[in-house]
Amino acid sequence: MSGDAVACGLFFPQVGTDMPGLLERATACEQSGFHSIWLVDHMWARGLPDMPHLEIWTALSALAMHTTRLRLGSLVLCNSYRNPALVAKMAASLDQISGGRLELGVGAGWMDEEYRGYGYNFPSTKIRIEQLDEGLEVMRRLFTESRSTFQGKYYALDDAANYPKPSQQPHPPITIGGAGERLLLRVVAKHADRWNCPMNAAAELTHKLAILGSHCKEVGRDPAEITVSEQVLVVLGKDQADFEQRWKMAKELLGGFADVEAVAVRGTPAQVVEGLQAKVDAGVRLFTMMFGDFAPRETIELFGEKVLPQLKV
Repeated sequence: MSGDAVACGLFFPQVGTDMPGLLERATACEQSGFHSIWLVDHMWARGLPDMPHLEIWTALSALAMHTTRLRLGSLVLCNSYRNPALVAKMAASLDQISGGRLELGVGAGWMDEEYRGYGYNFPSTKIRIEQLDEGLEVMRRLFTESRSTFQGKYYALDDAANYPKPSQQPHPPITIGGAGERLLLRVVAKHADRWNCPMNAAAELTHKLAILGSHCKEVGRDPAEITVSEQVLVVLGKDQADFEQRWKMAKELLGGFADVEAVAVRGTPAQVVEGLQAKVDAGVRLFTMMFGDFAPRETIELFGEKVLPQLKV
């Protein structure tokens, strides 16, 4: 991504779908000019434990073999679920396999019932963020050093090798998702190439950016080095009647999980352009978009044709 570009990626929680359905969406995104597709790192969806849910690394690896330009992202990996040294190995491998298309999104983890269900310890928020901070240090060392030795509070390396290195140098772009002001945004300031603002914090974007700027100053980082992305719900119709049908569907599908009235950018193509452009003007350069109709090909193609070309810095 160039500094003056606006890009759009599909955020697609891979719940209730199979590999053909996922591949169809990824192919449509690639053909429609999308920057990326982003999957989630969960064992099941909250409230929908019996729905199919493909594991993220396996699914991204499969997508790498069926696409050529689309970037492949995690929004976000749960740091608790894998030793960060293993994540560095997996990430370097996937970056090689995909020809340098990995977007490495990482977070501290949050879904307590999932931790319990799979037997993971669920420490306090403070400890999970400390582990994320240290885990990212481990990954960065393994991406860039010939041999890595490290002794932290939670993780250790002893003359560890990691070959092949990632195709992208010095490493795949690191995205950190979350909005906690005191701890999480400080980790963003230290480690992230991109900060992804969660959907429920988007109304506070300007305030969060000011906090992030303060943390950057404290750690000696230029805030301009960190690209801003935003997780956003989009409900798009080709005309008003089509929109109203899709809006009803979005409220039925997602009303139990999000305040769709408050967070959705919605309407006809012209109205969605207006809503997203306002966010661009506030500093967003990448949208990780969840479509309220679960992103059928026709919606992806409509967005690529009527909305994406109109977004400008």
